[in-house]
Amino acid sequence: MNKKLIEKPGIVVIDKPRGPTSHQVTAWAGEILGSNVGHSGTLDPQVSGVLVVMLGNAVRLAPMLLKEEKEYVALLRLHGDVPAEKIQDAAALFTGRIYQRPPRRSAVARNLRIRAIHSLEILDIDGRLVLMKVHCDAGTYIRSLCHHMGLALGVGGHMQELRRTRSGKLTEADAHTLHDLRDAAELAAAGDSGPLGKMVLPVESVAIHLPSVVIRDTAIDALCHGARLAAAGIISCTPFENKAEVAVMTRNDELVCLGSALVPSKSLKPGAHGLVVAPHTVFMQPGTYPRGWKKRDHSENKEIKS
Repeated sequence: MNKKLIEKPGIVVIDKPRGPTSHQVTAWAGEILGSNVGHSGTLDPQVSGVLVVMLGNAVRLAPMLLKEEKEYVALLRLHGDVPAEKIQDAAALFTGRIYQRPPRRSAVARNLRIRAIHSLEILDIDGRLVLMKVHCDAGTYIRSLCHHMGLALGVGGHMQELRRTRSGKLTEADAHTLHDLRDAAELAAAGDSGPLGKMVLPVESVAIHLPSVVIRDTAIDALCHGARLAAAGIISCTPFENKAEVAVMTRNDELVCLGSALVPSKSLKPGAHGLVVAPHTVFMQPGTYPRGWKKRDHSENKEIKS
């Protein structure tokens, strides 16, 4: 199916099956929807679970989504018998900041790195099989974690199965199979866009956890053209620090852009002078809202209202 079914940028969470690569699954989703696509957070072919696929210019969210924390359910197979209490002790030992080196077959440089394991919960133990849930930083290698836990327990071990259950705020509950996506796409092509509309999340849903700034309609088009946001264009905001990533929103809760704060919110007085946010990722198309800014006529060195 090559017909474009999605007019606005958005996100669809795919429940990736074991077997194909993340790139293949993403490409299939793009073919089904007739959209340019990208994904955040590669899963190995034999790993299943949450794969966030970005549609249209939502691919601009990739730098932010790639940094978000992840959650996995992993099956560790130990190479020898170990008492359950020692396995629990090992889980506590590997909770916190750990050192890792990417595997030899990894596509990235094998430099030593530090990652945080925020929680490591042992769900079940059946002989030498250990089922565990891991909440960790992006870029954590669960295969290496299983290997190192096996070494720490003195018997060796390896990761037998792995499933990603969460990426940032998006979980298995948000995920859909490729078959479900194709069924919804077929209905949309026939005129019933309801099921597909429920699957495709707006870009606003991903930026909802960021500090936000609500701006006046007259300031929107200038930001769409790359201008910095001045305090005079702000209606309200939530607390943020200097250099924090901020979501700039319309009064209708539409995401205009993401940007870096130039000042902390505590020093901001809406309607005052001074620059507040420097946009770095713009999602709204120029012309969506009427132009409320002035363009300089260089021939006569005058400002012209648009």
